[in-house]
Amino acid sequence: MADLVDARFTELLTPYLPHLGNRELTADTPLRAYGLDSMQAIELMLSVEDTYGVELPDEQLTEETFSTAGKLWDAVSGQLGDGADAV
Repeated sequence: MADLVDARFTELLTPYLPHLGNRELTADTPLRAYGLDSMQAIELMLSVEDTYGVELPDEQLTEETFSTAGKLWDAVSGQLGDGADAV
């Protein structure tokens, strides 16, 4: 699958994935498998909201949204409107 669209998103997400190592972060990257736990997911959500100036709706704060980098990016880019494309 293609790389994530937004370099800021990749830079923001990588520190929350301690088991990623030298692997490339793609839309299919499973966040839990690479070390994102529930507390970090909350911190990541707050960082994403601050960085992009969006607020993820409560219905998107699910295990599914945080399952892969691509699904999280879809949720974020959906809040950005027409200016961003989902992966």
